[in-house]
Amino acid sequence: MSKRDLFVAAIQKSYQTDKPTIHLGSAILDGEIITEAKVNLPLRMMNRHGLVAGATGSGKTRTLQVLAEQLSAAGVPVFMSDIKGDLSGIAQPGTSNAAIEERSAILGTPFKAQGYPVELYSLSGNKGAQMRATILEFGPILLSKIFELNDTQSGVLAILFKYADDKKLPMIDLNDLKKVLSYLSEGPGAAEIKSDYGSISSSTAGTILRKIVALEQQGVGSIFGEKSFDISDLINKVDGQGVISLLNISDVQDKPALFSTFMLSLLAELYQTLPEAGDLDKPKLVFFLDEAHLLFKDAPKAFMDQIEQVVRLIRSKGVGIFFCTQMAQDIPVSVLAQLGNRVQHVLRAFTPQDADALKQTVKTYPRSDFYSIDQILTTLGIGQALITVLNDKGIPTEVAATHLLPPTSVMGPMTQSDYENHVRQSDVYLKYKDPIDPESAYEILTKRIEERARQEAQIKEETTVTKTSGKQEKGMFEEALASPLAKQIGREVVRGVFGMLFGKSTTRTKKGGIFGF
Repeated sequence: MSKRDLFVAAIQKSYQTDKPTIHLGSAILDGEIITEAKVNLPLRMMNRHGLVAGATGSGKTRTLQVLAEQLSAAGVPVFMSDIKGDLSGIAQPGTSNAAIEERSAILGTPFKAQGYPVELYSLSGNKGAQMRATILEFGPILLSKIFELNDTQSGVLAILFKYADDKKLPMIDLNDLKKVLSYLSEGPGAAEIKSDYGSISSSTAGTILRKIVALEQQGVGSIFGEKSFDISDLINKVDGQGVISLLNISDVQDKPALFSTFMLSLLAELYQTLPEAGDLDKPKLVFFLDEAHLLFKDAPKAFMDQIEQVVRLIRSKGVGIFFCTQMAQDIPVSVLAQLGNRVQHVLRAFTPQDADALKQTVKTYPRSDFYSIDQILTTLGIGQALITVLNDKGIPTEVAATHLLPPTSVMGPMTQSDYENHVRQSDVYLKYKDPIDPESAYEILTKRIEERARQEAQIKEETTVTKTSGKQEKGMFEEALASPLAKQIGREVVRGVFGMLFGKSTTRTKKGGIFGF
């Protein structure tokens, strides 16, 4: 057999299955796109997670779009972060052109324009349905990541959550968090927590408060509150197609810690909420994390531990996670080891650091009889990728340089008017449009402080009345002593006493008495 025949046989053996698949494209050998060498990703392996990586401009976003389209068509809901706001066109059928027709012909897959059901979400509330979570749902670990707190400050934040939980104080929004912090650092609660939780220094409290205020001033404090996002809204279908939920973060992309941590909070809630599902023919939901390196940047150990736990265990709930970034090295080794499906676009080796990254990436791929991995990775064209996935038995497939399918929906954003109309007509937008302000820690502690102040004022008033009454009684006694009658009686008493002491009579006589006058 020729090298070409051996290659086609190897690709078909690795990638063909009678189970439902995502069709990615056709394999390339020595520069030739071989139509019959189809590269597919089994749907049932999508919950084994994956990586989509490559240099800027290599076509990663369009690869994500192709994956999302085919998942939706297979009835699998998708969640995606839209970093630049240019994925909303998935809701509208694409248009063909000469380049698309040529690519489709080479791949033997006719182009059929199609739009898909899309829900648009936003963290600011300006670009879609408002996504919110309560402070308690976030928890101290994720909140510490958003505020970029050090270990000491994170420990204090954990104390606030422990106290709120022990005292049944629901922390819903940032006002609640600020109130609990103030109450326990310089308010009546400072003495209360000293023995059980430890005291909170004014400097640490001040630092945390400044972080909270800074977030509010950036206009994104609205992500904390009620109505909290219902995670079941991510798992919807329309006419048998999975809904593609797009989180537009183009207006908060300068706050990577915020949006990356928020997406992790959604994953954590999915893990805690969904029942065990075992091995399914297709996942319940596939979660795409674009710009994934932002999630791990300067992440403390507790945060990393939580990510690793979610990635390792959430597949049993029927959820797949795909990380999208420039280099595989952006993902920690402990997480990278959990990613069974790899789509690697072209890598550049312009610097010594790039060359080192290339060597490390090569080591993550199985050995190939048909490619020099380091060479093929630097010569891939736009819309091409080096792929290895898990087949339907969970075995890594043959490495295949692949010419990828084009998206069938619009490759770009909707027009502004179409976007706004799409948002306004959404039931989900109306569901989360207006915030709710239930009684929470702020109101409870405010009442507690006011009641304490009222009681102290009452005690002070009663003490003042007692003192005033004593002064009045003393004043009446002194006034009586100062009267003429009291003075006269006093003089008489004194004279009587002295008369008895010196033997003299103190009785006055009338004129003509014993002295002859």
